[in-house]
Amino acid sequence: MNKELSSFASRLRGVILSEGRAPRGPDSKIRDGDSWNSSLRNFDSLALELFSLQFKHNAAYRKICEARGLTPKAVEHWTQIPAVPAGAFKELELSCIPPEERTAVFHSSGTTEQKPSRHFHHAESLAVYEASLWTWFEQNIVPDLKSEISNFKLTILTPPPALTPHSSLVHMFETIRRKIGEASVPARHAEFLGKLSADGAWTLDSDAALATLGNNPQSAIHNPQLILGTAFSFVHLLDYLVERDLRVELPAGSRVMETGGYKNRSRTLPKSELHALITEWLGIPAENIISEFGMSELSSQAYDASRLAPRASRRFHFPPWSRVQIISPETGREVAGGETGLIGIFDLANVFSIAAIQTEDLGVRRGDGFELIGRAQLAEPRGCSLMNA
Repeated sequence: MNKELSSFASRLRGVILSEGRAPRGPDSKIRDGDSWNSSLRNFDSLALELFSLQFKHNAAYRKICEARGLTPKAVEHWTQIPAVPAGAFKELELSCIPPEERTAVFHSSGTTEQKPSRHFHHAESLAVYEASLWTWFEQNIVPDLKSEISNFKLTILTPPPALTPHSSLVHMFETIRRKIGEASVPARHAEFLGKLSADGAWTLDSDAALATLGNNPQSAIHNPQLILGTAFSFVHLLDYLVERDLRVELPAGSRVMETGGYKNRSRTLPKSELHALITEWLGIPAENIISEFGMSELSSQAYDASRLAPRASRRFHFPPWSRVQIISPETGREVAGGETGLIGIFDLANVFSIAAIQTEDLGVRRGDGFELIGRAQLAEPRGCSLMNA
């Protein structure tokens, strides 16, 4: 056990959990910096402290930093901390956790021919990961006091953890299932409705999904539904409903969280069209459909959950313990507002790996958030819809 990193992780986890317990009401905001625990106000100090620790205890990262001439003595601000391309997680063991202490590893999604990224974990790193994901998920899915998340019936359109042990998305959904289940009666416990095909691709048990969503009057569900899944899994479900001309009117307050891509797993739909079909065939209004952006290499996620904003003007936001830069691939510098670049993320919750990661995704800086454009050209196809267990 690394006492220095463990101490940082313990302090950060306490701050994140305090943020989660902060009072929230109908007028509360969920944007970067609007409601911080005072310990997070000095983000730069925390980032520099974590950089120093990761430089010391992550040998592969240290070599990268030294090659760039950027050491803790030379770096004065978090924006100067060297970011590692997400693809480097495929070739290098970018971890502060010794091999004998690793108890879990998350793999990036991709085609079976691609070498996956590897993000190693142990109990302490997973504790920070789960605190980060749950706190920000709850604040974005139920940002007011009118709905209690324990009231939701949870439906998950992915395979269960036993079939996908290296999926960070499924681990996330399992954490949510467990958290909701702690305060929920058994009748509202979650169901994983995905399965694996012979080639390891994720598929959906559409008949089970229809039954779970309460289309059978004899097993009608009166609690609001919370449906979690990849974009392609929703396409599979919607195609099933359209083919049979079955509209499911879910209870008032039901919500959807969709994430990931489509590549090779279904037809591709623009987000606006996908959400319109969810509204038409599942009866969930646009303001209750939320998109998520995450990566196996990260420990925090972003949501476009400005629920009162029109769909076209929604922006993604990471939690207060993360920062986003939109970087020009030509100059390596941050672009101006409204311009397109590669999304760079500094995630304090990545205590035991690398906090500064340069993604292969394009985004546009929009005020205090960002608009997600998609994968950069020449980047390998990726998306949770391609996850191979």
